[in-house]
Amino acid sequence: MVLESTLVCLDNSEFMRNGDYAPSRIAAQADAVNLLCGAKTQSNPENTVGLMTLAGKVPKVLIAPTAELGKVLSAVHGIAIEGEQVDFAAGIQKAQLALKHRQNKNQRQRIVLFAGSPIETEQKDLVKIAKKLKKNNVAVDIVSFGETDSNNEKLEAFHAAVNSNDNSHFVTVPPGPALLDALISTPIFQGEDGGGGSGFAAAAAAGAAAAAASGGGGAYDDFGVDPNLDPELALALRVSMEEERARQEAAAAADGGGGGEGGASGEGAAQPVDEDAGEDALLQQALAMSMDADGGDTTTTPAPPVAAAADDEDEELQRALAMSMEDADGDEQK
Repeated sequence: MVLESTLVCLDNSEFMRNGDYAPSRIAAQADAVNLLCGAKTQSNPENTVGLMTLAGKVPKVLIAPTAELGKVLSAVHGIAIEGEQVDFAAGIQKAQLALKHRQNKNQRQRIVLFAGSPIETEQKDLVKIAKKLKKNNVAVDIVSFGETDSNNEKLEAFHAAVNSNDNSHFVTVPPGPALLDALISTPIFQGEDGGGGSGFAAAAAAGAAAAAASGGGGAYDDFGVDPNLDPELALALRVSMEEERARQEAAAAADGGGGGEGGASGEGAAQPVDEDAGEDALLQQALAMSMDADGGDTTTTPAPPVAAAADDEDEELQRALAMSMEDADGDEQK
């Protein structure tokens, strides 16, 4: 697991009001940032994540890199749209400065840049900043969306200058699909080691694939949640479902391995009943029923089915047991 400090730079200019990414660019970013921060912090307990906005009078660091995910998520929900232009150059430099003052100097440095507004900075200036970041071992993940036609040439040059041994990534998301669904299977979410955020992003990716295979939205029918109306709740249910399924599969595999070595001896273990052992099984059932009766429990649990050949024997044994219990009660009353 990579030990890393990440600063997410979120675009909050007026261009984020557009609805080409459902439900809007700013909301689509918020969903992606929420899951990204969760994946980063869960992939390593010592990882830290920070948040800053790029629009407005000056770029602002809202949350310095921290391991407390709740602070970051709260800050994401409080972000407001402001300013018509974004100073990407100043924002990236401020992000580098914030990472430079991280508490744990053993953490690798990473900036995740969301670019959805027109970039006014000259390409040569961006390349100069990228070379400086590369010199200081700062990796940069770039998410280009919205104004891709005008921005990609500059962003591709920036990525080529900052990339070192494939530690930086560049992803373009065209209008149409949900921003989160398009990013969740990329190296930006999966990480350098491909670990998928300790199963967090991997589980969400599996859920997204299931939703796509079912025709979009069908995976949520059991929950009664429309992902278009409440994407955050739908995502949380999707991740929870996949993690629970993985846990159950692991538990089933462990039980299967234990049964192969020493046999299933715990409660609820199914044991086959043949005709030779039918009488012993019936006696054990009768004993269990008698213990329930002595305990005063009025609710009876149906016994597991046995071989059809022993049905008559079962009825005779139950009648005999009932008679013996009546005789025992009569003796006690005398």
